[in-house]
Amino acid sequence: METNPSGLSEERVRLRHLDRLIMMSDGVFAIALTLSAVELHPEMEAGKTLFQVWAMPLAVYFMSFLLIAAVWVAHRRNLAHLHSVDAPTTWLNLLLLSMIGLLPVVVRFFLVNIDTASRSGMVAYAMVLSATYFALALTWGYPALVAKHTTGVSLRRAWAWLAEYVFVALLFAALAIYAIGMTWLAWPVGVVAVLLRITSLRLGRGAES
Repeated sequence: METNPSGLSEERVRLRHLDRLIMMSDGVFAIALTLSAVELHPEMEAGKTLFQVWAMPLAVYFMSFLLIAAVWVAHRRNLAHLHSVDAPTTWLNLLLLSMIGLLPVVVRFFLVNIDTASRSGMVAYAMVLSATYFALALTWGYPALVAKHTTGVSLRRAWAWLAEYVFVALLFAALAIYAIGMTWLAWPVGVVAVLLRITSLRLGRGAES
């Protein structure tokens, strides 16, 4: 087997790059999940029950935790099928991790400002979630369909997973567009999202048969 100047085989170097990417990713996800709890700020106020004091902070925590966990599950599935990584794959993964780090703060901002007339919390929440899932789509689409860094995944399944991620991204994009008052644009984007979901389900069933 061809060796590089460091004396390590190309296979060993490739696995080292992949292992470091996985460790970096899991570390950022773990920190983001921990920050979901750090964002809890219950404060006792006169006239409020214990439930009223804790209801919103707990909603922030569980909503943030579940959103991050959902992205982690999809991201774990992606990385499990990679046999190597290159520079674009690494940078796309870092883009996704930058969005993950924002989620605990954005979810708190959303829930704290949920009743404001400006809908600023809703817009920020939906935009960041949309960007997160678009980044997730890129971290799968490039290595699987462009760089061919995946093993054991059929072309139909690769496209099915990509369509699934873009579906969620467009769904949150439609929500953000609706929240800023552009209803005429939100509905077409939502329809495209639904069509993508139907496509992903059909591709997934075809890959299993």
